[in-house]
Amino acid sequence: MRSLLTSGKDHNRQPPDPLSAVEVSGLRQSYGDYEAVRGVSFSVARGELFALLGTNGAGKTTALEVLEGYRAPTAGTVRVLGLDPWADGPLVRRRIGVMLQQGGFFNELTVRETVDSWRGFISGARRTAEVLEQVDLGGRAGTRVGQLSGGERRRLDLALAVLNSPELLFLDEPTTGMDPEARRNTWRLVKELRADGTTVVLTTHYLEEAEQLADRVAIMTQGRIATTGTVAEVLSGRGSRISFPLPVGVRAQDLPDLPEGTDSVRPVLGGAPGHETAGYAVGRTAPALAALHRWAAGAGVELDGIEVRGASLEDVFLELAHPDHAHADQPHDNHARDDHAQDDHARDDHAKAVR
Repeated sequence: MRSLLTSGKDHNRQPPDPLSAVEVSGLRQSYGDYEAVRGVSFSVARGELFALLGTNGAGKTTALEVLEGYRAPTAGTVRVLGLDPWADGPLVRRRIGVMLQQGGFFNELTVRETVDSWRGFISGARRTAEVLEQVDLGGRAGTRVGQLSGGERRRLDLALAVLNSPELLFLDEPTTGMDPEARRNTWRLVKELRADGTTVVLTTHYLEEAEQLADRVAIMTQGRIATTGTVAEVLSGRGSRISFPLPVGVRAQDLPDLPEGTDSVRPVLGGAPGHETAGYAVGRTAPALAALHRWAAGAGVELDGIEVRGASLEDVFLELAHPDHAHADQPHDNHARDDHAQDDHARDDHAKAVR
């Protein structure tokens, strides 16, 4: 373990941006010959909620582990609250809160006992009752952890993450396992924390969650950031989506191409057999709809349930993460499945990385 005295003598460090809570430049992280994070750069302003999105195996969990100080980067520069999270780990951890994908609890302890025991490791920790009320677990304080639902265990994870009133809060899949009401209550809590000045870095598979909460998002794929910006910026120029149930007797190959400038757009089919939905991604809606209705009239087909909407964050996510299956209801990506094993290795090795 490096001593704080030694790490404090690093004269090559760049002065931190006082307006940034997180600064990442050229981050690379490898496991043997496999490179999980491949030259990632981004920053998170103080008081901002930044959502880092990506499929399993995209590298986002590995990137978070570096930011949280659990792994030394293979290459690149990382600063958290102006400090190196690896070299200055103890100093950083006093000022951040971390909610991991899975927390390790003793099932025999009650909720209250779990928080009380955690408080013993934190200087200036908040009162147990106060924190449990904040995450809507006040009524479950005397319940053994082993009797909690999956969503309640996630709320207990969150209670431990905010015990030290962190300046910067890392939330890794915070609402997994929660019912819709609990998820909305957690969103409310996160918004309250932000209103009090807490900076939040969020990873989530619920894209609606990112749209609701995030000031900015970044979408990772295959270890790189494919796009970043506000939700509006990420959606800008993504056009519209036209979809409708596949008419009876019509095959996918019978559907027309729709005009898109000097090019044309082929439909993408989704849904279960017998309940397929045809979808088009178009830049200009009116010419595409006119062409679709001309085809339907000529083919004697009625288009019931036709829907036109703007692109969503989910559309962009699927386009970037699964370009060969964009807009399909059930995309598949063998590379993502292969890479997922690497992210699993990263999580399994988590405890070994803590100094």
